[in-house]
Amino acid sequence: MTASKDGFRHRNVAVGDALLHVVEAGDPGGVPFLFLHGWPESWQSWRQVMAVAARPARPVAIDLPGIGESSGAATDGSKRQLAAVVHELIATLGLRDVTLVGQDVGGMVAYSYLRTYQDVARVVIMDVVLPGVEPWEEVLRNPYLWHFAMHMIPALPERLVEGRQEAYFGYFFDVLSHDPKRISAEARATYARAYASDGALTAGFNWYRTLYQDAAENRKAAAGPPVDTPLLYLRGEHETGNIDEYVRGLQNVGVAQVDHALVPDAGHFTQEESPERTWQLIARFAGL
Repeated sequence: MTASKDGFRHRNVAVGDALLHVVEAGDPGGVPFLFLHGWPESWQSWRQVMAVAARPARPVAIDLPGIGESSGAATDGSKRQLAAVVHELIATLGLRDVTLVGQDVGGMVAYSYLRTYQDVARVVIMDVVLPGVEPWEEVLRNPYLWHFAMHMIPALPERLVEGRQEAYFGYFFDVLSHDPKRISAEARATYARAYASDGALTAGFNWYRTLYQDAAENRKAAAGPPVDTPLLYLRGEHETGNIDEYVRGLQNVGVAQVDHALVPDAGHFTQEESPERTWQLIARFAGL
């Protein structure tokens, strides 16, 4: 493990056929929080939250398989396979009483983990519609989410985006955040580098290519036993969509304990737009 000047500890952890880039802060003996990023980001999206969380907790973040400094097998992109990687990582790191936090695609992975394993203390899902869980069908009809369909096309997105990552990703940072300036130029360049290779681009687009598979698996899980693990659903207050619909969707598929909140002064990229308020809501949910 290597420590950087800013207090973050970096290491590579072998998980199956992948080598995951794991970043930690805070007291190694503290209460663990495992953060999963979304598209088109990397562990760096949690940097500001982790800096705040390091005082009372042990924040841990990863580059999802195939992204950034994680290497080796990137999975097929399905959230079930990604959840399996996260499950093995938690066991390898020996995390106990962990709070699993996922934003955007990371939230989809956290939900799949919740339905499959149910061995974490609590789950936080942020800024995402869950495949197969209402208002999934309504969201798919939203013309402003054209990129869902485009990213599902085999090979084409890679050809269009290769070499243009920063400009393409920048479009989403600009239109989905409440204040685009909060996604700094340095952060944008970092994310472009995290998806610089063909393999990383494909790994990210595969998260979209498997969405209908994810929906089928989530519907199958909903027919099974209810889930008692506490869940917090967060959205930026300027994010589109009615949070009550997302909460009802979770309740209707058997998630028995659902809390929710809006993150003030944030759009889609809540952890970067409003890191301190994001952490305050997560910490309160975890009883810190």
